[in-house]
Amino acid sequence: MKKYDYLIVGAGLFGAVFAHEMTKEGKKCLVIDKRNHIAGNIYCENVEGINVHKYGAHIFHTSDKVVWEYINQFAEFNNYINSPVARYKDELYNLPFNMNTFSKMFGIKTPAEAKAKIQEEIEELGITEPKNLEEQALSLAGRSVYEKLVKGYTEKQWGRDCKDLPAFIIKRLPLRFIYDNNYFNDRFQGIPMGGYTAIVEKMLEGSDVLLNTDYYEFRKENADIAEKTVYTGMLDKYFDYKYGVLEYRSVRFETETLDMDNYQGNAVVNYTEREVPYTRIIEHKHFEYGTQPKTVISREYPSEWKLGEEPYYPVNNEKNEEVAGKYRELADKEENVIFGGRLGEYRYYDMDKVIAAALKAVEKEKNN
Repeated sequence: MKKYDYLIVGAGLFGAVFAHEMTKEGKKCLVIDKRNHIAGNIYCENVEGINVHKYGAHIFHTSDKVVWEYINQFAEFNNYINSPVARYKDELYNLPFNMNTFSKMFGIKTPAEAKAKIQEEIEELGITEPKNLEEQALSLAGRSVYEKLVKGYTEKQWGRDCKDLPAFIIKRLPLRFIYDNNYFNDRFQGIPMGGYTAIVEKMLEGSDVLLNTDYYEFRKENADIAEKTVYTGMLDKYFDYKYGVLEYRSVRFETETLDMDNYQGNAVVNYTEREVPYTRIIEHKHFEYGTQPKTVISREYPSEWKLGEEPYYPVNNEKNEEVAGKYRELADKEENVIFGGRLGEYRYYDMDKVIAAALKAVEKEKNN
């Protein structure tokens, strides 16, 4: 097999950006991925003419103009604005928590009335030093918002009672006293027309790509295939779980095609009561304003993660951070290996932050 400058482990966003930039520099890149497709968790599959976000909703948003211009080289973005709806029993509320939410919840009309109502609920509780997530959320938003829109959803996400979760998970709850349903505060936002897979395809032009390829098996027979390795797999696995296994939350997706043109009228509907087993339903066609005769929906079921399952969200509590810190120290000492991405750094990254981190790694390489 021919020699490469870089073996890139993982055909997700970090690996693809790195491969694209290094190929422009005249470097030879081999990208491998254990899955049977490129694009990692932003992979989109075309079903009935609809780009289905196979691993959950990915809405691109950033305030970093450099990153926004960078990603726009590879696709044209529409003007989609993320405006989720929350369903609690038979009640529907707008998210994020804003005047539309409060006017429906409290029957009020002005920001002053909304603030007064929430403040009244907070004062009635008399929580001065929150000892857990429940007390923290109650002290920030009062009982009504917490019980209808925070409690059940959070308990499903984490698989724990809110009383058993640390207060620091919710540092703040953004309460907006304006009629604005735009979930993100970022300057730039949208969905790539044609989906994300096409973006990664363009990024990987000029690189060799091997799918269905396990890095650890591949390494045994191809130890000297590249000068350097870019590793975006699990940080603890790379070091053979020397300090123990880092924890993740996982998600199971139940996707179905429905013989109707519109199931829920919105791309994202959160189900905030504990008794409904899924956290949300995504209706994919609404991301690109689709008018197809059929529709595709995905229910998301958060789950405990076990070794061998797909890891999604790092559990960034103190215990895991301490262990991850030890692994990061080992990673820093590893010669000729660049660790990156959500799994490679054990960090929760939005897409724009992944791109920024990959571009930073590229600059560092160029200057070496």
